[in-house]
Amino acid sequence: MADPSVKDFALALAKAEAIKFGSFRLTSGRLSPYYLDLRVLPSSPEAFHMCIEIYGELAGKVGLENFDLLVGVPTAGMVFASALAYRLRKPMAYVRKEAKGWGLKRDVEGKVKPGSRVVLVDDLITTGKSLLEAAEALQEAGGKVLGALVLIDREEGGLENLSRRGINLHPYTRVTEILEALKAENLLEEAKYREVLDYIKRQTSSPG
Repeated sequence: MADPSVKDFALALAKAEAIKFGSFRLTSGRLSPYYLDLRVLPSSPEAFHMCIEIYGELAGKVGLENFDLLVGVPTAGMVFASALAYRLRKPMAYVRKEAKGWGLKRDVEGKVKPGSRVVLVDDLITTGKSLLEAAEALQEAGGKVLGALVLIDREEGGLENLSRRGINLHPYTRVTEILEALKAENLLEEAKYREVLDYIKRQTSSPG
């Protein structure tokens, strides 16, 4: 397929119902006027294929020769990382949400050689907490985390938080660009568009 545009991606999200508008309680406890659920995308073959093509583009920008290992971040990132590693013929590992209490009790499953140059794969980034936790686990396992690939930056400080730790974020697009594309296609009302933009601005300006 031809390289997807942000418009194509936004329409695929809408069709797969991976983006919703309303009032949603997040894990942080706060209410959000929109919700992204990219875990549903693998259930839509065309959308999933588009996502893997996008990740391939992002990996190409990093340079396939510049990293040794792709690592999926639990849980959504693990599915995308697996398909991407297959496409690129690159080694893959994944970080466990919790270390096993039996066997080898590892935080990371897969072979991480000392000094391995690692690129993390996740579906999206908000503050970067999950990615930073994964990076810490990889570093403890002997890897060197260089960057992270995500489909969407929710623009709530994640890019800056990763940058402070020396990790380059490579997002395909930002949530504001998704909103603009949906509004242009008359799939998002002006009032809701403004409400979500105001919400994002408040999160960006909030301390921490």
